[in-house]
Formats: sequence, C-alpha cells, structure tokens
Amino acid sequence: MSQYKRPFLSALMVLFALLLSGCQSLSGLFASHSTAPLPTPVQSPTIVSHEFSIADKQDMVGNLAVVNSNEGDTLSDIARHFGLGYTDISIANPNIAPWTPKAGSRVLLPLQFILPEAPRKGIVLNLANMRLFYYPKKQEQVVTYPVSIGRDGWNTPMGLTRVAIKTANPEWHVPDSIYREHAQKGDILPHVVRSGPSNPLGYYAMRLAIPRYLIHGTNKPYGIGMQVSHGCIQLYPEDIEVLFKDVAVGTPVHIVHQPYLAAWDQNMLYVEAHDPVSQAGGGKNAKKKAFLKQLKKMSHRKNVKVDWDKVDRVLQRADGIPTPVLASSPDITVLSNSAMQLTRPSLLYGQPLVAPLSSSDWSILVDTFKDEIAAQRMVAMLTHQGPSIPARKVQKDGSYQVIAGPFKDKKETKAFAKRIRYEFEVDVKPIEPVLMSSKL
Repeated sequence: MSQYKRPFLSALMVLFALLLSGCQSLSGLFASHSTAPLPTPVQSPTIVSHEFSIADKQDMVGNLAVVNSNEGDTLSDIARHFGLGYTDISIANPNIAPWTPKAGSRVLLPLQFILPEAPRKGIVLNLANMRLFYYPKKQEQVVTYPVSIGRDGWNTPMGLTRVAIKTANPEWHVPDSIYREHAQKGDILPHVVRSGPSNPLGYYAMRLAIPRYLIHGTNKPYGIGMQVSHGCIQLYPEDIEVLFKDVAVGTPVHIVHQPYLAAWDQNMLYVEAHDPVSQAGGGKNAKKKAFLKQLKKMSHRKNVKVDWDKVDRVLQRADGIPTPVLASSPDITVLSNSAMQLTRPSLLYGQPLVAPLSSSDWSILVDTFKDEIAAQRMVAMLTHQGPSIPARKVQKDGSYQVIAGPFKDKKETKAFAKRIRYEFEVDVKPIEPVLMSSKL
C-alpha cells in the first residue's frame, strides 16, 4: 500500500469541503418521521461555554480556560465538548497538532468573545469568527454557538433576513450541482435523502427567508468551525436541537462580517482579530484601516494610551482571542498562563469510541505508514468522519497499518470501502474474516 497521497492539511480541507453537507436548492419538502433521540450534552461544571448574562452596554462575555489532553484526544474532540469549532481551537493552539496532540498537552480554550456590532435581537451571525449569537426576547442574555459556513464558490449571504420555516427531520432533496459533483468521482447519491444518520441536514432545519438557505444540524459534526457547507449555516447536533426549540418563526437573522472587534471591559480596551473571510468581499487592508480609525476614536473618548505596536501584533496574530491593548497591559502569554485550569472530564461529549476488532470480523486495510504519527492522524480523520468510520493503527513488520472496522458483513464492508476510496482517494483492501473463504 502506498503512503497517504496528499499533504494532510490540504487533504483534510478538501475532504471536508466536498463532503460536509450542502443544502442549497432544497425543494422545500420535508419528512414527518419521528425525531431520533439525541444524547444530552455533557457540559463542564467549571466553565460557561454557551449561555452568558449580559448587562447594559456589556460588549464582551466569557473567560479563557485551559485543559490538558489525554492520549487519543483530538483538538476537535475538546472543541466540541467545550462549545468551540475547529478553527477556534486550532488557531488558539498553533503549536499543537490538531489530530494528534501529545498526552498532557495544555490546550487553550478561547471561550471569551466580543459581541458583534449589530442589534441585539434574534440571531446575529458573524462570518469572520464563524459564530452565532442568539439574543432571547426579554432576557439579558446571549447564547452563542460555533457554526460552519459556505466554502469558496458557495457563499453564505450577508444582510438581514428571518427564520421563515422550522422543520424537524428534514429530507434533503439533492441539488443537481451537488449530485453532479459526487457523480464525477463515482459516488452516486440518491435524489432524496430521508431523515437519519446519512442526512447532511441533521435532524433540525430552519429555513431562512433568503431562498435556498438554512440554519441546520449536520451528520458530520467535526466540520463545525470550518468553511465547508454549500452556503448554509451548520451547527453541532446538540446545539441546533436547543436553538431549534428556542427560536420562533419570524425571528430576525442578521448576518455580518466583522473580522476586527473592540470592546471595553473593566476600564480595559480589548481587541479580537480574525482573518477576513474571502467570500464576504472587501480587502483585508481596507478593513484594518477602518478598524484602526474606530479604535482611535474609542481611545480618544476615554483619553487613554493605546499600545499600537501591540494592536498590530494582535491583528497579525488573528487568533480570535480578545487581548488588552492599552499601554502596559498583559500580553497573550500572560493571558494564557493565567487562564482558568479545568479538569478534563472522564468522557468528552461525542468523542468517537471504536469497538474492538477480532480476526473473525470484516475489516478494511486502509493504508500503511512508516511514521506512527501519520498513521494516527489517518485514524483520527477516519473516526471523525460523519458517520464515523471505526479505525485503529496496528504495528506490523516495522510499519503501521490503518485498519478500519469491525463491519457486520460483506455488504457493509463494501459500502465503507467505497466511502473511504471516495473521501480519501486511497486504494483500500477489504479483509474478510479468517473463518470465511469467499472473496469480496
């Protein structure tokens, strides 16, 4: 077997871009099947990650925290448990390999957010940090969730709209463009995908008044926090379930693009920076220039001294971490070192669990690697597909094999082999049980 055929980061992004649910051109017909039960999210008792009380004129919520990783964790596992997306956690921890962190790695959780400049009514979505903010009626509260948005060529629209229709257990009527996209690689999709684990809309969908766009769940939760959809706004399954129940038809939805944010908190001026999203248009330099002008006005009103060199570093870093920028204020290292230390829960919410594999099971030899880390990375990417592909690495003859399985029978093995070939563009070899002689 050959080594994995692409650079891993590139392969990962191509993989998710092609496969993590698209929903443009929906026909508007929805199923009425009973809703599949979802597990209750396990939230850390020591940190608030979603629901924040806000006082009048309060523009920043939350706190930074850290947690130590266990053997076998990925940053995506940790992100999901603590209400973050893939980009949130990966750019906040640039020195940690996202799919293969070392056990005991100190993972920074960027759970502090500057609220977007928009009316605090209904839903506000900031494309730049891929985060949704929901302001319930008659409550001094904001609820926030990470989201995925449209990839290049499938832009998520900006502007003011509203929730037009709410539907549980939607059917996905596959648009012709997506059908052709898959067919070109030999993956023939059905024209209608019923409600269930194979439906990229998940179990809840809220159609916007903008034609063909929705806020919905996903069957591929580890793409949350990326630009991977066909224009729609995706949430973790556990998050969309809560939002779906709370949000009424007619709720306003304001979609903005604000990569640079500023806020006062306890007489300190903070700046939060993200790389602008190319689909939203507008030059990066122009946005920076406009933001710096705004920042100067804010500092002049209170007659304070800004460390402009530090501002430049924060904008350059673009890691989404609110950072104080007045003269003599603490830098990112101090902020990280003083972040709240959390105890890792015994089980991270949604973390894939792989069943044991025996010689009497059907399985698939995915690939063989000389490097153990490369093999483990492939394992992590397989198990974090949606639905998950069970996999593990096995040392053999001085190399590391990636074996997928167990599968219940020949038919299921063939189906998973097809998925792996399509999604990873690798040749795979089905392995039949030792007690059977028939060929796949």
